Amino acid sequence: MHILFLYTLYFLLAYLTLTLVLFLLSPILPALSFPARCLSAYLSLVICAIYGVLISLALRLASNHRLAQHLTARSFAFTMRYTTGVTFNIISGEHHLTNSRPCVIVGNHQSELDVLLLARIFPPYCSVTAKSSLKRVPFLGWFMALSGTVFIDRANRQSARQAFSGAAAEMLMHRQSVFIFPEGTRSYARGPDLGNFKKGAFHLAVQAQVDVVPVVCANYWGLLGAREWRFRSGEIPVRVLEPVSTKGLAVEDVEGLTTRVRERMLDALRDVGETEAGRRVAGKGV
Repeated sequence: MHILFLYTLYFLLAYLTLTLVLFLLSPILPALSFPARCLSAYLSLVICAIYGVLISLALRLASNHRLAQHLTARSFAFTMRYTTGVTFNIISGEHHLTNSRPCVIVGNHQSELDVLLLARIFPPYCSVTAKSSLKRVPFLGWFMALSGTVFIDRANRQSARQAFSGAAAEMLMHRQSVFIFPEGTRSYARGPDLGNFKKGAFHLAVQAQVDVVPVVCANYWGLLGAREWRFRSGEIPVRVLEPVSTKGLAVEDVEGLTTRVRERMLDALRDVGETEAGRRVAGKGV
């Protein structure tokens, strides 16, 4: 145990030293800011996931574990502000995230950095959905399981339907909101565009008869471009759009609902990209 502790300590010291050296050299070699911020982000994620496991256990003892994801998200947003210099700033509509509870929150999905988007917008009493394989990831998977995440087996359509059915019942029983990326995967878009939307989030909203709250994050390719080894600090603008009601809608209305929400989000994505902050993070003129 003593040797394990020493090895862990040496690893952390080496990790922190390497990260610091990369940051110090990045003004001379800008490409080094990419691995420097990646290392900082991964360390921040692990630290906050450990914190999340601990706070989830504590809140479960107090029968209030549904607050765990909100509290952990806020800690990650705070940590990333100082370790990477990246923040997401909600410029309009933040009140919709809490006033519409419970609701299904949907957002555009650009890259791994969207974990930080979740950290910024996550309201109290909200949970995420995630693929089942994440359960096996140390710390992060443990935290997600303890804090009420809805895991979806994407290879099993029957399992996915059962998970969404259970999520709808839980949303109504506990007034618990759910966040979903309807694109289903990261787009790595270089401009203000959206992939095709999967219908799961909208089936869930219709089944629970709750509002859909769209969240639009400006394209930030100018800050993060993995192929270009670019990872800069900056403030990314986000808009929370007016809730879309599902009252009275049925299964046959899901396709139309999906199309309407996607069109609204695409219009908003292009609009926020034309703001000063949006143009800056998109790399226009960079």
